[in-house]
Amino acid sequence: MRSRLTVTLGHAARLAARLRGGGRGGTAFPGLVMERTDPGFLARTLGRLPYGVVVVSGTNGKTTTTKMVVQLLREQGLKVFTNRTGSNFVRGVLAALLTEVDAAGRLDADIAVLELDEAHAVHFVAQVRPRACLLLNVMRDQLDRFGEIDYTASLLAQIASATREVVVVNADDPRLSSPAFLEPVTARTAAFGAGAGLRHLFLSDDDLRTGLAPGPAQGVGTATHGSANGAAASEDGAARTAGTPVAPRVTLEAITGQRATVRVDGADHEVTFTIPGVHNLLNACAALEVVLEVLGDDADLTGLLTTLGRVEAAFGRGEVLTLDGRPVQLSLVKNPAGFRMGLLSAAAQAHDGEVVMIAINDEYADGRDMSWLWDVELDVLRPGGVAVVTGVRAWDMALRLRYDEVAVEVVEPDLRQAVARMRQAASQADRPVRIFTTYTAMLSLRAILGELTDVEEVMS
Repeated sequence: MRSRLTVTLGHAARLAARLRGGGRGGTAFPGLVMERTDPGFLARTLGRLPYGVVVVSGTNGKTTTTKMVVQLLREQGLKVFTNRTGSNFVRGVLAALLTEVDAAGRLDADIAVLELDEAHAVHFVAQVRPRACLLLNVMRDQLDRFGEIDYTASLLAQIASATREVVVVNADDPRLSSPAFLEPVTARTAAFGAGAGLRHLFLSDDDLRTGLAPGPAQGVGTATHGSANGAAASEDGAARTAGTPVAPRVTLEAITGQRATVRVDGADHEVTFTIPGVHNLLNACAALEVVLEVLGDDADLTGLLTTLGRVEAAFGRGEVLTLDGRPVQLSLVKNPAGFRMGLLSAAAQAHDGEVVMIAINDEYADGRDMSWLWDVELDVLRPGGVAVVTGVRAWDMALRLRYDEVAVEVVEPDLRQAVARMRQAASQADRPVRIFTTYTAMLSLRAILGELTDVEEVMS
């Protein structure tokens, strides 16, 4: 009876938010009402799922990796609930539940896969202990909100400690794979990572700060086998004892264009990916690892690898639109590591060059402190320059580009006017477009582009 009342109140709150013109704010308000009126609704509803809850957290890659995990599980025959809108706060999860439960509060699903912001994940696991968690990385991000990355790591440690069955970590992240991080974990541990020949592409925050890239200075496409930490993965993947560092069971061994070698339990598999971006190939290994752990002996590896090849980008994360007959790729950037990987992917995929636009906002969801822009090496953009710089912090971005001797054609803070200038530049050059954008700028740009071309609608 209480769940039925909570669902009724939630729907009323959603309707009220929409009548008031809440827009995307309608995603959070129903969750707030449900959280305040029935604090036990979340645990009561998700606690009934036979396969439990998987939490995905970390600084970079949460949305895309969560989408991959969901698609892998669905194509293995499970009914999956997820917070598809990317609202990765507890209230966002509640609001997403509202759209999936029946009038009595029953959820027709086998498993939940939830992307959660590091800080809000701590509040979530205090209510619902996940069966599994996937922890991707720890990078400097939103310093005004999170502070130093050791604090972010401490948040992820709390998630790991609350997990019941399996904690999957990035073997190449020195904080997540350290004995100090894993020692308090009572669940078994597993890992994913990059092979030795690719390790220099996926730098930790420490690597970025020191400027020391581990491994050989070789380009994308090098096929060097072996685990990222120099130890071969064991035949059955990983040591299972609590608190023990573990060799990665799934590793990314080689990349040639969109084709990659993925090693699973010591055997190599060739996968041709649809999703753009070298960073997303490592995210795919992360998704595969956690699904293998959750499904156990029921996992169909051949089917999982086939599904990975078909996964497409999440909205704004390498998403490709078509405008005026030309591809427009949206690359979300929010910290030095994410921007670096976006630039690396652009360099790897560019053939005849691209028209580049950079959109930088500093709203709360982006992080107010934009000093991280000075930690990104932008010289890869020198050959073609940047056609348009836009957003609230357009002039700051333009100054940063000037220090790296990257030519900027237009600085236009207004996003709508910037899109018009970008279209003009793309038409004159007859080239595809790539937009590097912070989160809130990305949402606005998608709305503007949605008036000009087909853009996937994301339901709130």
